[in-house]
Amino acid sequence: MRVAVFSDVHGNSIALDAVLADIEAAGGVDAHWFVGDAAALGFDPVGSVERIAALPNLTAVRGNTDRLTISDDPEANVTFVKLAAEDPDAAVRTFAIVRNFDWTRGAITSAGLFGWFANLPLEARAELPDGTRVLLVHAAPGTDEGAGITTGQTDEDLGELLDGIDANLMFVGHTHKPLDRTVGGVRVINLGSVSNPTTAEMRAMWTLLEGDESGYRVERRLVEYDRNAMLDRLAGVHHPTEAYIRSFFDGSKRAGK
Repeated sequence: MRVAVFSDVHGNSIALDAVLADIEAAGGVDAHWFVGDAAALGFDPVGSVERIAALPNLTAVRGNTDRLTISDDPEANVTFVKLAAEDPDAAVRTFAIVRNFDWTRGAITSAGLFGWFANLPLEARAELPDGTRVLLVHAAPGTDEGAGITTGQTDEDLGELLDGIDANLMFVGHTHKPLDRTVGGVRVINLGSVSNPTTAEMRAMWTLLEGDESGYRVERRLVEYDRNAMLDRLAGVHHPTEAYIRSFFDGSKRAGK
């Protein structure tokens, strides 16, 4: 059993194409598992979702930006207003991100992809040939939002998050920061991100999972792609959050600017 596991594409079809090419170069896979955030905050939401949705043997869960792209829940608006109120200096950036969701929603709706988002579940489960129980969820058990799984969490704090999940292996994304920890018999792997990196590693990330009756193995793979071409495409579509997206690639996001 060979599975490609990845998350956080964020509308970057150039990075996604590089990942898909690397999957084939690695020998191909039997299934694809996508762990959320397909379209928003990127230049090509439609192309990215079309590529993901067409993958054979796909299991996909929603990310917070997937939910917010199609949400009509007033609570989503309240969340962004609250963020702006807590940090007035962040208000302009916050409302730019809201504009990003409107822009993305218009694109995916016009392309007939709204239903794909609407049908994404919060989580998905699988079982490997050796009996390992797997949980796929974007941020943390029971949620696609919040702080996610981070290196700063103590074993006790992480153990509380993992308590009762009925899984031995969990794949998450959301923070865009790779992580591999085992607490209380549960191994948690953060996949990093295909796009919009929050570390100094600019390459697209995905994970190859191989399993048989004797156990499983994971390999984190890093893929180079033409980021200048991506930034050119971003400028060409007049994205309402272009400056914010660029901040992931020029170092200012990591610097907190």
